[in-house]
Amino acid sequence: MKKILNPYVKIEGYNCFGCSPNNENGLRMNFVEDGDYLTCEWEPRGFLQGYNNVLHGGIQATLLDEIASWFVQIKLKTAGVTSNINIRLKRTVPTNEGNLKIRAWLKEIRRNLVDVNVELINPDGKVGVFGVITYFTFPLDVAKEKLRFPDHEEFFED
Repeated sequence: MKKILNPYVKIEGYNCFGCSPNNENGLRMNFVEDGDYLTCEWEPRGFLQGYNNVLHGGIQATLLDEIASWFVQIKLKTAGVTSNINIRLKRTVPTNEGNLKIRAWLKEIRRNLVDVNVELINPDGKVGVFGVITYFTFPLDVAKEKLRFPDHEEFFED
């Protein structure tokens, strides 16, 4: 398992809701590369609930979209934008029972479209949400120019 660094923190004005460690209102996600998977252990906070002690469905979708984006960056070594989100909320996701695990892995590549399987796992080990997120990926030179995609080595410690 390899911890992923967030090289975007060096960019002035960077404040991503999903992964900026400095966004007080954000999700502050961190990622680990684990074989074919990208994973995240994440602690829900009560103010992100919909129903009492249930994580808001929009936040659930955001968590999955964010890990899919990082999957593309780490595993495919480029960047892209969300093209489609298709998730199934299978059971409620609690905000008050402990950390959640989020995983992403490759489903399929179709030219510049990448389908990423994603799941959000409850503290009891049961899958709360499963889905497929499709990313439109850019050639590396475009990703660097338009999305400020860093060199791949910047995602890892020496």
